[in-house]
Formats: sequence, structure tokens, C-alpha cells
Amino acid sequence: MTPHKISENRLKGLYVITDEDLINEDQFKHIIESALQGGASIIQYRDKSDDQEKRLHQARILRSLCEQYQTLCLINDDIELARAVGADGVHLGKEDASISQARAVLGTNAIIGISCYDDIPLALTAEKNNADYVAFGAIFSSRTKKDAKVAGLEILSRAEQQLSLPICAIGGITRDNVESVIESGADMVAVISSVFTAKDTRQSTKELNRHFLSLAD
Repeated sequence: MTPHKISENRLKGLYVITDEDLINEDQFKHIIESALQGGASIIQYRDKSDDQEKRLHQARILRSLCEQYQTLCLINDDIELARAVGADGVHLGKEDASISQARAVLGTNAIIGISCYDDIPLALTAEKNNADYVAFGAIFSSRTKKDAKVAGLEILSRAEQQLSLPICAIGGITRDNVESVIESGADMVAVISSVFTAKDTRQSTKELNRHFLSLAD
């Protein structure tokens, strides 16, 4: 089995994405560790600010914690930041670098995820270009991306039928609707607000993860 396939098999479960507006900078390490203690399988560092020093510092903290908890660490958009901290890979959107550019910098074994919104042909192209997983959304209306087009649950079942890659669902996912997302074909369930607006990050992550695990068995 190739390292790529081993990585692919790890692309399952609760996928937590950070948000600079929802995480107090002084509490960053504590909050990320709480999410890991709650059972996050993957954490993506996503910070759209221009504070390069802060981003490097936080990405290093996240990478260290992910190693400690044996959890995948991905970086949103920034290939060079992923390389600098030794992350497991990157997640790329429509306006970001290509898969081949990311591979050239991060190597053949890096995990590369692609945002496909509500676009199955885009996902098929990503699969052809050796992406490791594809993400669809917003599945429901999202507090984090209020202007995002709602793709709905149907996109997941269609994607499952046409793709062999792991599928990630994102957008408006809560403990009240997570079961329907998994049942529709998502291998990974990505959350932001449901974890980071909760009073107890560890407990909210644990509750989401419990829903996921009960259906994944």
C-alpha cells in the first residue's frame, strides 16, 4: 500500500477548521487542544489575515498539537506556510494554486484537498489531477460564509456515485443535521461555528464526533 493510500484511509471523521474571528488569539492553543480532546480527526488552519508572524506562530502550535494527538494538520490556501511548519498538506480553493504546484512544493505524499462547491465536474477534474479529497458546500446555509451558495445534501449522494475520492461536506453543519450529512455520503464533516462558538469546545466537538461515529460503524 502506498503512503498516498494510507493518507486516504485517514481522511474520515470530524474535520475542524479554525477561524481567526472565532478563536481568541490568547486562547488559541487551549481551544485547539480542546477540539483535539473532543475527537477531531483533521484540523485545518484557516486564517485570512495579513499577520504573517501570527499565522506562522499559530500554525506551528497547531502542527505540534496535531502530532501529539496523531491528528492530520492541513493548511488553508498557503502552500509555503504548510511547508514551513511541516503540515500534512493543504486545502485549495478555486482561486488558489494548482494541485501540481502544491505537489511540487510539498511532495507526492502531501494531502491535497480541493473545494468543489456545488460542482461535480470540478471534482472529477480534481480526481483526475490526483487530489486526495474533495469538499462540497455549503451543504446548509452557513454563519461563517453567509454568501455561499447552498449546494444541499443531494450533491453528496451524486458525488458518492461518481467519485472514488473521499468526500468532505462543509457549511452549516450542526449536531442537529450531521447525521443526514453522513448518511448522504460524506466521509468527512467539516465544522467551524458549531465548535468555536460553543461555550465548551471540547464538549461540542465530542457531541459532533459521537453522531459521526455512531453512523460510521
